Amino acid sequence: MTSPSTADSDVIPVSAGIRRVAIAFLIAVAPLSMAAAPATFTVRQLTPETALKAAQAALAKCRADGYQVAVAVVDRAGLTQVLLRDRFAGAHTVDAATNKAWSAVSFRTNTSDIEKASRPGESMSGIRHFPRMTAVGGGLMVEAGGSLLGAIGVSGAPGGEADQVCAAAGLKAIADDLEF
Repeated sequence: MTSPSTADSDVIPVSAGIRRVAIAFLIAVAPLSMAAAPATFTVRQLTPETALKAAQAALAKCRADGYQVAVAVVDRAGLTQVLLRDRFAGAHTVDAATNKAWSAVSFRTNTSDIEKASRPGESMSGIRHFPRMTAVGGGLMVEAGGSLLGAIGVSGAPGGEADQVCAAAGLKAIADDLEF
């Protein structure tokens, strides 16, 4: 017989049983390394007072321009925080304003951009069939410090562009309050 080489003597044979134990150990320990991740997270959210301030400013802008509208502010989950309807705004404006705000926050896109991207023949045209989707200008995201806080929607002015001007006035009214 020949003597084993030095390279062969450095190799320690591992039995199948030891391999199984090592694999079982790794499987058992792997979730522990994931457990180091935090179990909760913090989100920023509009206060009702801030949402009301935005809605009132949007309503005031539309009134100054001669429009009777409804204004809705939703939180980051799309739930309504504030809803204001001027006395002669149409019955449909309540749902339209709320759905514009919901659409903006849900798709994380202002509704005037959704309107363009979802026109017939465009790649996103199918989203117009989603319940509550309102692809008309007047829904703007409320963002600050890289976080989506909610959205504001306005309905009742003559066209989405005029609604959007009022919504922008609402955002402008709270801009200094949101910077963080």
